[in-house]
Amino acid sequence: QVQLVESGGGLVQAGGSLRLSCAASGRTFSNYAMGWFRQAPGKERDVVAAIDFSGSMTYHADSVKGRFTISRDNTKNTVYLQMNSLKLEDTAVYYCAANRATNWAATRQAHDYDYWGQGTQVTVSS
Repeated sequence: QVQLVESGGGLVQAGGSLRLSCAASGRTFSNYAMGWFRQAPGKERDVVAAIDFSGSMTYHADSVKGRFTISRDNTKNTVYLQMNSLKLEDTAVYYCAANRATNWAATRQAHDYDYWGQGTQVTVSS
């Protein structure tokens, strides 16, 4: 089992920045690829970014590329999502998730992930 706890969400004006953190406990954190997903009301849970177990490979959805950055610190069992130039459409609940599979290509869909945090709300205002 892996327990994940997100933090760092909140209310921010458009153009502002937030950094989300996800602290993991339980199994060996460095064995897992990690992902950030988001879900707005009435919409699907979509991938925002993913990072492999070592941090050497990352993926960012087109909608956030150039604005968001995923990173991890395996010494702190934590994955981060730095969000800059936030837009109204970034408003959603953000979830972190852990993926124990070794196939990097299988990190883009919610069903690829085995463990989930409880989510943190990000609200971008005009």
